[in-house]
Amino acid sequence: MSFTRSERKWLEILRILSETTEPMGAKRLSELMAERGFVLSDRAVQYYLSELDDMGFTWKVGNKGRLLTPSGIAEIECALVEERIGFVISKLERLAFRSTFDPRTGTGDVAYNLSVVADEDVEGVSAAFDEVIERGMGFFSRYGIIDQDPRIPPAHTGLITVCSITMDGVIQKAGVPVNMAYGGRLAVRDGRAEAFADLIGYRGTTVDPLQLFISAGLTSVGSTVATGTGVVLANVRQVPASAQARVEEVIALMRDRGFVFPVTMDTQVFNLRDDPYRLSIVAYSGMNLIANAIEKGFTFRTEIGGGTISYAKLLQ
Repeated sequence: MSFTRSERKWLEILRILSETTEPMGAKRLSELMAERGFVLSDRAVQYYLSELDDMGFTWKVGNKGRLLTPSGIAEIECALVEERIGFVISKLERLAFRSTFDPRTGTGDVAYNLSVVADEDVEGVSAAFDEVIERGMGFFSRYGIIDQDPRIPPAHTGLITVCSITMDGVIQKAGVPVNMAYGGRLAVRDGRAEAFADLIGYRGTTVDPLQLFISAGLTSVGSTVATGTGVVLANVRQVPASAQARVEEVIALMRDRGFVFPVTMDTQVFNLRDDPYRLSIVAYSGMNLIANAIEKGFTFRTEIGGGTISYAKLLQ
């Protein structure tokens, strides 16, 4: 079965359930649906859940709530492409809103990506992460390690890398609108960024662009950190050109707190089109850490936009 436009509420409930490994009840589902623009009472959500149960897409786990069935997982994966366009950007935009980091005080939460690594590979993956950080080609100057999280199975460790969506949250809270424009492959020669080899717009894709480049083997982060020449991952944000002074102030504060950006910033950067009304901010992605480890042969799963964590915990 495929959903029509009139059945988007069902599809959105399935999407929410696909983002968690724990059973979720109607009350929490109602809250999350409201965040996505669907205002439904707990009772209405219960009705939709009952319908989804009958379709075989969800199942009730006692009084804890619902989980997706294998059929439900298959349905959300095979949902109409036009319904999935914008899913990545909407998830990241919600995460930006939830990021509360204040660079003036060094307090609040930052957004992160979660990599789940087998214990025997943690040392090697960490070394790969360190190489990128030392070369200044990540987004933040360190990463975190956790082992207490329901998403982390036994004999595995979670490595937390700061997601660049944190920048969006901070800039937005400074009163400047931000457009997450592109994720791309940035060519570097002799340590100097030269031009974008490829760009994918976040608003027109059903998958995260940077994760796609990594899985397709289209990065050479290892070569770049070793020799200064290669192809790495970077993001492009756009803000009103008139807000440049305020954005520069925010960037200076964040750099003082260990953030590493921008690569460059102007109304015309690298081989992007000139736009006198928009300022393009190019930043290396924290996904370069992940790409370097995968290029070295390590296999692990990474959840982009895995959640938020206290900035202070990253410094411990």
